[in-house]
Amino acid sequence: MSTLAYDGTAMLGRQLRRLRNNPGLLILTQTMPVSMLLFFGYVFGSALAMPGEDYRAFLVPGLLVATAAGGIMTGMFQAAQDTHRGVMDRFRTLPMSRAAVPLGQAGADLVVTAAGTVPFLLVGLAVGWRVEGSAWEALGAFGLLLLFRFTMTWIGIFLGLATRNEEAAGQLGGATFLLPLLSNAYIPTEGLPGWLRTVAEWNPISAVTTALRDLFGNAPVPEGAAWPVAHPIAGSLAWCAVLLVVFVPAAVRRYARGER
Repeated sequence: MSTLAYDGTAMLGRQLRRLRNNPGLLILTQTMPVSMLLFFGYVFGSALAMPGEDYRAFLVPGLLVATAAGGIMTGMFQAAQDTHRGVMDRFRTLPMSRAAVPLGQAGADLVVTAAGTVPFLLVGLAVGWRVEGSAWEALGAFGLLLLFRFTMTWIGIFLGLATRNEEAAGQLGGATFLLPLLSNAYIPTEGLPGWLRTVAEWNPISAVTTALRDLFGNAPVPEGAAWPVAHPIAGSLAWCAVLLVVFVPAAVRRYARGER
């Protein structure tokens, strides 16, 4: 365990230095959520039943979760890039824990996400979003958001190790933008057709988004929703637990196995 902690910390430092040397990617990942908040909040907000500040308060938790779901794309691209360029093969020759490399990547992504959430929340406050719940509930919402991002990153790492190609990972990563659209991140699901509402509410993004809105005090839990949305905190934790149990060992095995 101590070996994993030491090696994982070394890999985390390597990933952070990698991001420091690629400021363009860091700036893009920080500014994109803010741009989406301003665009969706002022364009879509004028066309929905909850205009202006009400919609922007509704939107901020959804965009936080949608951005966290982007961990699939970033995790996949970075893992595929390292695999394609032979970096993973060089790491396998070193006397280090096999779990350290993917763990370091996931940990570094978590640090960057936590730091990048701060400017987004400041912009959210500027456009009318407020924390209506208690400080403890707000901290719980932030912790749940980071847990979800950590989970999504592990899925991305596994997919990146499986694709082994930067171009394929980039194309597949683009498809992840559809996931928030099939959820309640941007619009309420109550007005959707029955089958589409069921699909949207069983999307993990919907459970986490509803949990954040409930903890922040921005919107009540909708009535008549599917179980993960009707019990959003329990549903979010259940989704994260299941996905981590599946994808963490799968990613570690995939890394250890290499091309075999």
